[in-house]
Amino acid sequence: MENMQKIGILMGGFSSERQVSLKSGDAVEKALSSLGYQVIIIDFDDAKELTEKLRSVNVDCIFNALHGRFGEDGGAQEILDEFEIPYTGSGVRASVLAMDKIASRKIFEQNQIPVPEYKVFNKTTLKSHGLNLEFPLVVKPAKEGSSIGLSIAENPAALFNALKSAFAFDEEIIIEEYIKGREITVGILEDNPLPVIEIVPKNKFYDFQAKYTPGMSDYIVPADLSLDITRFAQETALKAHKLLGCRCFSRVDMMLDSNYRPVVLEVNTIPGFTATSLLPKAAAACGIDFPRLCRMMIVSALKLEFKEFAS
Repeated sequence: MENMQKIGILMGGFSSERQVSLKSGDAVEKALSSLGYQVIIIDFDDAKELTEKLRSVNVDCIFNALHGRFGEDGGAQEILDEFEIPYTGSGVRASVLAMDKIASRKIFEQNQIPVPEYKVFNKTTLKSHGLNLEFPLVVKPAKEGSSIGLSIAENPAALFNALKSAFAFDEEIIIEEYIKGREITVGILEDNPLPVIEIVPKNKFYDFQAKYTPGMSDYIVPADLSLDITRFAQETALKAHKLLGCRCFSRVDMMLDSNYRPVVLEVNTIPGFTATSLLPKAAAACGIDFPRLCRMMIVSALKLEFKEFAS
């Protein structure tokens, strides 16, 4: 029977988002246990330890609650594919593309999905080419999530500190225009868009503290937008999800510019599963509680595995 299936939860890991992953994994463990699943926690310090642990466990499916590098960039997915263990979320290629903001933005630009005006730099190109962008500027690592290493620089002095912070997490960084507007996000579940959420942070922008500290942001679900803008945002999010090859679920973060045009910032293949996380909020607005949401992801992963096996 389904409720006797054994589920391994990948959580923790060794990325800069380890603590967030532990919180997500703990929430998923409680949800799946409440439904009668047998749950095995799989935490690890490096890829070798993960491989050893996967050899020693016998699970029907993996719920991937890893955030950040290795968990979201295709590293863990590649190992799971080698073991032929079904897992929740996107496969290797989509994970690689979504985690790499440079690669994903090129795909979006080629397919007429609006993205912020931006430039890519490493330490060498930054010194030799300059910026030619107007302040304020958003500075972020090319391959991080949870707003880690992200800053808004209002002037050249602030830019120096922003660059230092971003380069601490990645060798390539993105410096982009600051879009003054309403911040929204659209969750995708079973390849369909969920209600639009508007994010109203109490900090100047939706930084790490605003994301993970209860009470530091307000969330309007569904967002107070016209039907046309809502549909356009959902269509844009679903198009971004599909262009990267994401499967089952993701979360697409966007800004509404001064013309209420959705501008895509990034696609998250493993959205958070904490008390303040957005995909669960959007699902709840559709009457899908958190345990059911987790179960749907498990069922989708097993169905996908069956289809691949049958083909």
